[in-house]
Amino acid sequence: MRASDSDRDRVAEVLREAAAEGRLSLEELDERLDVLYKTRTYAELEPITADLPAAGASPAPAPAARSSAAYPQDRYGGHPSGSVAVAVMSGFSRKGSWVAPKEMTAVAIMGGGEIDLRDARFAEPTITIHAITIMGGIQITVPEDAHVQVNGVGFMGAFDDSRADGDGGPGGPHIIVNGFAFWGGVAVERKPSRRSRRAVDSKRQRELGS
Repeated sequence: MRASDSDRDRVAEVLREAAAEGRLSLEELDERLDVLYKTRTYAELEPITADLPAAGASPAPAPAARSSAAYPQDRYGGHPSGSVAVAVMSGFSRKGSWVAPKEMTAVAIMGGGEIDLRDARFAEPTITIHAITIMGGIQITVPEDAHVQVNGVGFMGAFDDSRADGDGGPGGPHIIVNGFAFWGGVAVERKPSRRSRRAVDSKRQRELGS
């Protein structure tokens, strides 16, 4: 369901009260407000205040169930595996079971990098990736339920998010991709996790067996 301006204003009030109470730093407040005013749907609004107590009316249709359902314990939290990945005439890879940090910088100069978030845990509900490529490339793979926002700029290069279309799902992480591509590219793609694929394969096998 599409969110209205008044819905976004109510979320902004929750954020400002949380900052006044010391639950958010000024930096976190600015980051969340920046994300807030770019949202389009209720599903995108939910993660912004899921870890905060409601102040007055909530923009989400079911705020009471949101905090428990939106952030399952096996999906969020943990110590980040590292916030910087660099490839200079080489490559880097972050995939499988790892903890993605709140903010990550990825640089590929005449090289390539892979950031696969499908089976990762997230230190925070929102992750910001600063992707910089110079005559190189970075592939970012996000889970199916992720809310994706790509703001990168290409100069004789490109940020391609055509395969990341979709609004995500309830409880999905909010993934923001910023950066710069010079004679290179950053591709963001939405794919099912290995766990989801195994579940589908298992279901098919049971159906064939019956």
